[in-house]
Amino acid sequence: MSHTVLAELVANVLKVTVKAGDTVGPETTLVILESMKMEIPVLAEVAGTITELKVTEGEVVRDGDPIAVIQES
Repeated sequence: MSHTVLAELVANVLKVTVKAGDTVGPETTLVILESMKMEIPVLAEVAGTITELKVTEGEVVRDGDPIAVIQES
């Protein structure tokens, strides 16, 4: 089963910390967003393998935008 991690606010993608094929756990940081001078880590939420990253560094995401797709293990 796949799980899509969604952005919860409008923010800049400051740093992408994983790549497709990486194995992640529920507490793994996928990306770091920047909004109003605050850095906000986005966690994987589930254990599995990253099948697709939907964002790149420097991009702007909006509430509800997909960040990554994880194939749950």
